[in-house]
Amino acid sequence: MPSPDPLALDPISDVLVSPGYLAGPGDSHSIFNALDLAPGWTKAVAFGTDTYYTSPCQRVRVANAAESFYGGWTVSYAEDPLGVPDWITTFDRNTPHEIVAAFTKTLVNGLHNNFADYLSGGQHYTGISSASLTARHRWEPVHGSRPFRTVSPDGHAAYQMRVGWLHEYDELLTLEKSTWRMSVGTDPVYAPSWQAFFSRYTPQHLIAASTAAFTDPTPVARALDHIPDRHRSLVSITREATARPNPLATAALARSTQAQAIHAPPRPTAPTTIAMHAGSRRQR
Repeated sequence: MPSPDPLALDPISDVLVSPGYLAGPGDSHSIFNALDLAPGWTKAVAFGTDTYYTSPCQRVRVANAAESFYGGWTVSYAEDPLGVPDWITTFDRNTPHEIVAAFTKTLVNGLHNNFADYLSGGQHYTGISSASLTARHRWEPVHGSRPFRTVSPDGHAAYQMRVGWLHEYDELLTLEKSTWRMSVGTDPVYAPSWQAFFSRYTPQHLIAASTAAFTDPTPVARALDHIPDRHRSLVSITREATARPNPLATAALARSTQAQAIHAPPRPTAPTTIAMHAGSRRQR
């Protein structure tokens, strides 16, 4: 009988991790691909590691500056392409890629008509807010907190909103003063593993798109050794229901004259739980 210990698996084995906000950043190819394929967007690579995208209207800049303080992705919008940004959103380098991709995909899809399709009366308008999403998934408000915040049922994720007046330029210059923030970790407020910041005028439907991915309880796919060590005791890990085929074995089977006579046993229809609180074989 196979060992239930996930460490008995190859470290690069694909597993499903829940909750997704603790799964680590994962593969960011989906973000790059969406921007690479966006019609009319331009791309520039600087310093060998930093990637910059510009929208056709020149109002949006997307940067993946790997060696910057926060790393990750920064998105800015300026009505005047040469002026001060109207809003800035930053996802640090450890933010799960599903959360970033939800934001950038919605941004790219709606920018051509200034998000009219996502506003009231538009074909993609849902009326769903970040507050309703956290409430739907039973996140609890922390009464009396400043900034106001709601916390996930496990206590390891927080969504907060700063209240009170602050000059808009202050939050553009200092991310920690942003109106909205997502944060995750063993102590998501004071010692977060990752953070995302949204300044006051970031369109609400973009924030809601990221919040939907942030609060989604569906497990996400990761390589086993990409789960952050500090989160191993906080997540549930299950084997993927369908293993990825081995390309060499598939090719050999196709060439075999006996291929038609081979009948593989049926695959399991549901994930098999490996462990709830697993240790790590690598340090990050």
